[in-house]
Amino acid sequence: MWLNNILETIGHTPLIKLNKITENLPCTVLAKVEYFNPGNSIKDRMALKMLEVAEQEGKIKPGGTIIEGTSGNTGMGLALAACVKGYKCIFTTTDKQSKEKADILKAVGAEVIVCPTNVDPDDPRSYYSVSKRLATEVPNSWYVNQYDNLANRLAHYEQTGPEIWEQTEGKITHLVVAAGTGGTIVGTAQYLKEKNPNIKVWAIDTYGSLLKKYFDTGEIDHKEVYPYISEGFGEDFVPANYDMRVIDAFTKVTDKDGAIMARRIAKEEGMFCGYSAGSCLQGLMQMKNELKKDDVVVLIFHDHGSRYVAKIYNDQWMMERGFLEVKTFKDLVSGRGTKKLVTVTGNQTVQEAIELMKKYDIENIPVMEGENNAGSISEGGLFNKILNNAEIKNQTVESVMEKPYPEVAFDTPVERLSAYITKENGAVLSRDESGSYHIVTKYDIIQSLTK
Repeated sequence: MWLNNILETIGHTPLIKLNKITENLPCTVLAKVEYFNPGNSIKDRMALKMLEVAEQEGKIKPGGTIIEGTSGNTGMGLALAACVKGYKCIFTTTDKQSKEKADILKAVGAEVIVCPTNVDPDDPRSYYSVSKRLATEVPNSWYVNQYDNLANRLAHYEQTGPEIWEQTEGKITHLVVAAGTGGTIVGTAQYLKEKNPNIKVWAIDTYGSLLKKYFDTGEIDHKEVYPYISEGFGEDFVPANYDMRVIDAFTKVTDKDGAIMARRIAKEEGMFCGYSAGSCLQGLMQMKNELKKDDVVVLIFHDHGSRYVAKIYNDQWMMERGFLEVKTFKDLVSGRGTKKLVTVTGNQTVQEAIELMKKYDIENIPVMEGENNAGSISEGGLFNKILNNAEIKNQTVESVMEKPYPEVAFDTPVERLSAYITKENGAVLSRDESGSYHIVTKYDIIQSLTK
């Protein structure tokens, strides 16, 4: 039997047991994997619900324009609904969000306006303020306001909560959610606590957000607010969707720990999830001492990793922020001290090159012309040539040299260096910050990977 449109595929996402990362925990840990929704995130649920309520209340008319400030996922859900229902979309987002999110929104027909991150919510440049202003300027438009729109949490009260209760057969003891607008955690918690008030609800926050401080003290402390890298959760104000009475605890997760855990989920559990999923599981691990043998913990994995390919799943991005501790070309040569690279010029003799190989016990020598990497000479290459012509040792290096060794960035990970090593090429070169050349050979790589 077919479905009438894409919106009918929203919800009923799988609950999947985690096995490797959580193997030392005493309890069962399950992930509600929301990237199975058509827009690849949990936001599809509340986006459709908010639009349906707006239609019922006459806040949007046929052919109207949906306007919202969104980090991407809510926009995707609204855009899918707009495609089916015949609305236009204008979304504001921040320059902190991944480029993939904006590109995806454009792909489904939305107009996207990128605003600065590091401004106050009431600053006229903020993505909150810009979306509000547009709602007053664009005819026949509806400002969604997911933060204060209570249909947001209603969607999860009606859908996410009941699904989790049924899928766990009422055995759930803990709900763990990375908290942003408040809709997911509050709506789901309201339903589950009606079923069993003993269920613990743990919220995950990020450093730079004021939500945990507000939960702990009831105080909105803007000193808690500063720029952070984590995406999709944390806030610099308290949205109306929050009812802190249904939340039992908050914990904060660093940008680094959340990113690293997201990558672990992909590699160890086979779930290619977004940033908030990593932070959600990391938050659970930080609170693991409060778990008991028969507990059944449900984590919300909000969205898909494809939104973050250029960020947390990009080694370079991770290394630039100090999130990824990997050996690089720089690490391999850092222990050599002030030793200079052994090189030859093209007009030196092959015999001179051979003597250098013997003296320094090396197999690969770059051939330099001034500061230029002009070629290479190797023990293996010379061996074959000398067997055929012993007099070759009196010739110039230039006449027998091989191709130049490939050059790579100084911070290239060791794992990538191996792709440049072939039968014909036994080394790679790189320049350090001062412009000096360094060499890494096949032997160096083998040593580093077997330590």
